[in-house]
Amino acid sequence: MSHRLTSKDIVALGFMTFALFVGAGNIIFPPIVGLQAGEHVWTAALGFLLTAVGLPVLTVVALARVGGGVDALSSPIGQKAGVLLATVCYLAVGPLFATPRTATVSFEVGLAPLFGDAATPLLIYSLVYFALVIGISLYPGRLLDTVGHVLAPLKILALAVLGLAAVMWPAGSPIPATEAYQTVQFSNGFVNGYLTMDTLGAMVFGIVIVNAARSRGVTDATLLTRYTIWAGLIAGVGLTLVYLSLFKLGSVSGELIPNAQNGAEILHAYVQHTFGSMGSGFLALLIFIACMVTAVGLTCACAEFFSQYLPFSYRTLVFVLGGFSALVANLGLSHLIQLSIPVLTAIYPPCIILVLLSFTLRWWNQASRIVAPVMLISLLFGLIDGVKSSTFASLLPAWSLNLPLGEQGLAWLPPSLVVLLAAVIYDRLSGRQEVTAHQ
Repeated sequence: MSHRLTSKDIVALGFMTFALFVGAGNIIFPPIVGLQAGEHVWTAALGFLLTAVGLPVLTVVALARVGGGVDALSSPIGQKAGVLLATVCYLAVGPLFATPRTATVSFEVGLAPLFGDAATPLLIYSLVYFALVIGISLYPGRLLDTVGHVLAPLKILALAVLGLAAVMWPAGSPIPATEAYQTVQFSNGFVNGYLTMDTLGAMVFGIVIVNAARSRGVTDATLLTRYTIWAGLIAGVGLTLVYLSLFKLGSVSGELIPNAQNGAEILHAYVQHTFGSMGSGFLALLIFIACMVTAVGLTCACAEFFSQYLPFSYRTLVFVLGGFSALVANLGLSHLIQLSIPVLTAIYPPCIILVLLSFTLRWWNQASRIVAPVMLISLLFGLIDGVKSSTFASLLPAWSLNLPLGEQGLAWLPPSLVVLLAAVIYDRLSGRQEVTAHQ
């Protein structure tokens, strides 16, 4: 007999989902977009919201419909390709980029202003931080209680205070937009939304959300789908509100710190200006809780995924992933962001295609004919965009620099649509031939 969740539990599940999403990237990228987009902030914000809220919520819904993780979602491209895609997603949002970034961001905002950017304080901080992450991640069954009922409400309250402050007490007026945002504001916002890693995060968290509902005795597939979708929608509304207030915060902080390198600097400058040193302590605590919750969610999800394919137990993998993330964190925030941009630019397009096409599977005679080629093409052109945003850009052939929408970082879009059209025609023709053959 399947249990049903109470309204309180559904809200807690939504809060937990929101708290898992709102990690380092979500708090540091909107302010820098807001600052650089200047008077065009809301056009850029619209593009950003599409990839940073719309896509993750769609991903959660897509995963809820197939009732599981990336492996279930990627069935049209075959098991091996699906496991490979899942592995890349889990590594990117796990020990390679997103998990270490939670430590570097919370350090940069909270402790760097006090102790400086030296290597030793970061090393000590990352060791303590990941010891805590490992400790909480060893008990995944208690996530809904620790995160949904305790940490998430704290995080939401703190973010609400920060958001209201940005609206009520702007630090100044917007400064003129940077060159990049003078022309292509929308697509710049769109591509910057990748950096939050939330679509990849959603692929990874889908299973965490489903398991949290199962831990309350929900076994019915339809109910699980419904609760997961509710959780995704609650998180989506929360994310939108957080982003809008952070865009506003960034856009009014231009006079304080016009040459900011990253969003962490902007946040620190704004809070110091508005609330003084007490505010800095508040911000440090907020970012610490936000990052910690995300790091725990990612570590749990990665350990659970890799324990299926590797001869190690969940608990062993929690220690390995936590330890490795602590090492990577010591590269520092700006280095980590630089390293992650090309990788994310390359792997986001096939993930976007997979999520969007998962809603169309019933339309085709054979789904793999559609999904596999379109994903492959989007990956190839995503790789070109990725190399273009890295230090190896000079190695690219000349033709690849003049692709349609290449300036906007969306070179993958036109060829993907062409291949989609060709695949649909092929699927229709092949499907009919099979039917004729049987008659």
